[in-house]
Amino acid sequence: MTSNSLSQVKVSVPATTANLGPGFDCLGLALGLYNAVELRRLDSELRVTVEGEGIDLLPTNPTNLVYRAVCVLCRHVGESVPGLDVHLSNAIPLMSGLGSSSAAIVGGLVAANAMLGGPLDTETLLALAIEIEGHPDNVAPALLGGLVIVADADGAPVYRRVAVPELDIIAVVPDFQLATVEARAALPAQVPLEDAVHNLSRAALVVHGLSEVDYELLRQVMDDRLHQPYRTPLVPGLTDVFAAGRRAGAAGIALSGAGPSVVAFAPRNHETIAEAMCEAFAHHGLGARALVLKTVAEGAQIVEGDAVRAGDA
Repeated sequence: MTSNSLSQVKVSVPATTANLGPGFDCLGLALGLYNAVELRRLDSELRVTVEGEGIDLLPTNPTNLVYRAVCVLCRHVGESVPGLDVHLSNAIPLMSGLGSSSAAIVGGLVAANAMLGGPLDTETLLALAIEIEGHPDNVAPALLGGLVIVADADGAPVYRRVAVPELDIIAVVPDFQLATVEARAALPAQVPLEDAVHNLSRAALVVHGLSEVDYELLRQVMDDRLHQPYRTPLVPGLTDVFAAGRRAGAAGIALSGAGPSVVAFAPRNHETIAEAMCEAFAHHGLGARALVLKTVAEGAQIVEGDAVRAGDA
């Protein structure tokens, strides 16, 4: 225990969209839609409550992902897991490709770290988050905010944040859940060299296009050959949704993470584009909701906490 340990803490974590077309497993962007994780010390027991997204789906026992992240951090620093009241207020749709699992992992890690007095630095928190999630492209922007380029270097994450002006991003979320494990299982073990080269060049240009708000460039380069073609059969109507968005004025358009949500980038007419994409999903028997979200520069933030010593709680 440290003198600045907390008896309770609340952390806010943004949604994320990953891959951004060709940046498979290395590009992610934080969006202004948030989950909140609240931890409060109890004598011994575990209580987990959920409101908002996932209220009837998320486990309220030790298998809950937020609590599992808390346990990972406690073990990493050699602390026993305290009794906890865990309350989750979720605005990020589950299994939608908008980073709900990453928000849970990052929220649990950041909240537990704060509760224990902040023993771990950002790099270690990111490494733990990647270890739990299995890939870095959502957890990195959830933790760090903004546009993040992230890679693995000899087992350690290497990342850079890229400044992006505040943009409005269209996210269309169909009434259909797609587990990441299923979406990753659809990917081939090997890809043609020309497809790899195609993505390498375009991923770099997507970063430039976002940082410079160059919509014409995004229109040219936000296409992919490494994951979207293989995941398209998993999302009813996806090809038509892309086409409808482009006809309505979208510049860049991409599957968000593993899907099934779709994100679109455009300088204007966001509501019109969103409506066209929702209608395309409807033609394939799927309801959909549209969100117009701003890019955000901040990642996970401690929004409430106390100065009570853990031993006095």
